[in-house]
Amino acid sequence: MPILWLFLIVLAIAAVGYVSGRARALQSAGGDSRNLHSLPTYYGANVALKAIVPAFGLLIIWLLAQPLYVSSQVSEMIPETSVKEGSSLSLVMAEVRRTADGLNNAVAAGVLSEDQASNARADVTDVTQRLKDAGQVVTSEITQPVLRAAQSYRAMNSTGYAIMTGAVILVALIGAAISWFQTHSDYRARNVVEQGVRFLLLAAASIAILTTIGIVLSLVFNTWEFFKLYPASDFFFGTTWAPSFSGRGGASDLGIIPLLWGTFYISLVALLVAVPIGLFAAIYLSEYASSRVRSVAKPLLEVLAGIPTIVYGLFALLTVGPLLLDVFGDNGFGWMKAGTAVMTAGIVMGIMLIPFVSSLSDDIINAVPQAMRDGSYGLGATQSETIRQVVLPAALPGIVGAILLAASRAIGETMIVVLGAGAAARLSLNPFEAMTTVTAKIVSQLTGDADFASPEALVAFALGMTLFILTLGLNVFALYIVRKYREQYE
Repeated sequence: MPILWLFLIVLAIAAVGYVSGRARALQSAGGDSRNLHSLPTYYGANVALKAIVPAFGLLIIWLLAQPLYVSSQVSEMIPETSVKEGSSLSLVMAEVRRTADGLNNAVAAGVLSEDQASNARADVTDVTQRLKDAGQVVTSEITQPVLRAAQSYRAMNSTGYAIMTGAVILVALIGAAISWFQTHSDYRARNVVEQGVRFLLLAAASIAILTTIGIVLSLVFNTWEFFKLYPASDFFFGTTWAPSFSGRGGASDLGIIPLLWGTFYISLVALLVAVPIGLFAAIYLSEYASSRVRSVAKPLLEVLAGIPTIVYGLFALLTVGPLLLDVFGDNGFGWMKAGTAVMTAGIVMGIMLIPFVSSLSDDIINAVPQAMRDGSYGLGATQSETIRQVVLPAALPGIVGAILLAASRAIGETMIVVLGAGAAARLSLNPFEAMTTVTAKIVSQLTGDADFASPEALVAFALGMTLFILTLGLNVFALYIVRKYREQYE
């Protein structure tokens, strides 16, 4: 049964429970709601919550636990001889899961019958060819153990989902029935419902933490698999990025240093554009602009933050790149050979970061106490002297935090780099040459033609883990500075 149907069935049970629970409460009070401890709505909500929460809790736990259990059972069926040299069991299991998905899609499309897909004696060559003809298999070769494991994987998942459906519906019915029998005029339904809602709010607040933990764990496990296949020293200290995808021969050089250099170089150019413009804009809006000008200028400036990054990328590719090429290309200084370069991506990224710097800096400058300005004016300082010698030094910690937050945003940018900076991984000081960043290579490695079991695909997770640590460090440092500043003036 599809998950959506199961979801709707549980909601229907809860709706029926709400109506019946409310009616039973009124009946126990002789039809007069004044004889009830709580409002009739609470009695109905009590039945509905006790039907929904346990059922959905079981559903979530089951959906999380079943793949782990099935994978552990199926992995024991794979002989050691099926794990190729330079590979690992987890990579073979990834191939098993892809093959199982291919079998499911082939059965749904009518390319294979259910008997052919699940028959343990099915010829692996015939099944593989049918799947390839239907475009269902992404791996280059399916071995006999992998096909058998995929068939077992399908069967165990199908059985597990069937049991899950029955168990979830049964738990919903039991919860609704128990709460319905508990319903009477003296039952403290309001207290129970409010405690239940408080628990749900706590669970909702925990989702962000659990999601972060899940992201980190997925990066850690896949990064570990990559370092099993590729030396960590060559990755962190290598100065050449030259992946050789499967089927093309040759060994891959996967050194991250050229990518980190391109990332920091482009981010530096972006900050050189964004910080002066954004800071000067913030000073004007907070210190010089009238309230009427500020009410118009600040929203217009912040519109830049709402423009999709793909639009900035197209702007870099179609406008800024050709413009720089006309000035610094063969018709000008002769420094630039193509429109895609560090300078192109850095300028456009800097434009994108202007509202980040200006808005945060504007709020920070406005947070400086007016008494400090008045004291400066009382000592005979002019407005410009007050800004330079009083306001900016007082707001400096917060401004530095805003710049660091903008830097972390620049490091994580992808589309502007892909379209504006090119794809060359090189160590160079020339800002008019094409370079690339970590994020751009993550995209290319996961969308290329490399097998997922190869280091050329798994390296994307190592790149992502490295980028995650860098941006996390910047964000923590920036938040520390901003918090320290706020504690000083609040």
